[in-house]
Amino acid sequence: MYGVKTDWFEPSPGCHYDLEDYESLEARWCPGCGDHAVLTAIQRICRDEQLPPHETVVVSGIGCSSRFPHYMKTYGFHGLHGRALPLAEGVRSRRPDLNIFVATGDGDCCSIGAGHWIHAIRYNMKMVVMLFDNNVYGLTKNQTSPTSSHGQRTNTHPRGAWLQPIDPIQTTLGITNASFVAQTIDWHPAHLTATLRAAHKHDGLSFVRILQRCPHYTDDIFDFARNDASKILLMTHPDGVEVPAAVAKGFPNATSHDPSNIDEARRLACGEDGLPIGLFYRNPDAQRYDLFSIEGLATPRAEKIAAVRRVLDGYRV
Repeated sequence: MYGVKTDWFEPSPGCHYDLEDYESLEARWCPGCGDHAVLTAIQRICRDEQLPPHETVVVSGIGCSSRFPHYMKTYGFHGLHGRALPLAEGVRSRRPDLNIFVATGDGDCCSIGAGHWIHAIRYNMKMVVMLFDNNVYGLTKNQTSPTSSHGQRTNTHPRGAWLQPIDPIQTTLGITNASFVAQTIDWHPAHLTATLRAAHKHDGLSFVRILQRCPHYTDDIFDFARNDASKILLMTHPDGVEVPAAVAKGFPNATSHDPSNIDEARRLACGEDGLPIGLFYRNPDAQRYDLFSIEGLATPRAEKIAAVRRVLDGYRV
């Protein structure tokens, strides 16, 4: 870090942060795991946007992806299974000045955390929610997750999953007050980074589903798209995810999709035109609950204590 004090919490005016200022412990994910690509993308975005590490926090639940806070040299909160979103909402309510990133998996978010997922989308509090979706419970060694494909063999369903999976994008697009819904892939760093960058700049909750592979249990789930780029549908638009022209040329199947059109977003999410990546929907006018929850934060401490005492005095006999 150049131009700053040695005390990490007291940066000098005009300081510049480098990539190593966001790099913490050595990532212990398995070789080939898509989590590595996401970590690198977020660290680069933090550097490019010059987000002060002491004003940035990463919140997670439980799962392989939820180790994310340990590998960022920022504040972090490694929470309980399925509880990443309410924790992040609590941080946003009390510290609206912080940059918040949430790391959650398809089990953490779409199973035990499904109720929180729905309400977090509705509350639309400013944060970037990254759904790491590898279609399996990887940390606990190959159990069926809510996004496991029909017929996928796991330790809990050795003959194949019985039910059709949840589609996180279609589900999110159906939740009241959704404001930013996007999808990207772990094997294309340029698109991954561009999507997460657009998510960070959005004033509201940005929900980004990241399609990734588990190198041990679901290494081949997206081979059809990894081996044939024409199976991917690249959504482009001036108000969407900005990717360089050279990157766009690598996707022969592309469409100009206006992210303000939620009906078309829902149609594209079905995947009939190819595996869609890019921005499905963006509504900058969606209500933000954190703009309401910050009321009273500037009230002096003495006034807060006096108010509490007045309430408690009302219960005196």
